[in-house]
Amino acid sequence: MMITAEKIRSEAMSLPVSERASLAHDLILSLDSPSDFDLGQEREIEIRRRVQMVKEGRASGRPADEVFSDIEAKFK
Repeated sequence: MMITAEKIRSEAMSLPVSERASLAHDLILSLDSPSDFDLGQEREIEIRRRVQMVKEGRASGRPADEVFSDIEAKFK
């Protein structure tokens, strides 16, 4: 049986948030060679901390349009 990107996407979207975040992280890292994408120990620790917050239900989010508006305002 042939697996299509749409089937994988559909199944991935049914995963819990923390597993989708982990999968997204792995997929993004797979786009570059490891030597091209070194975050450094401090940032990796921060990512792990935030993933743990999501897993524990302690993370809060904001709508993307609000976040992008804040970023645009900061760099104008």
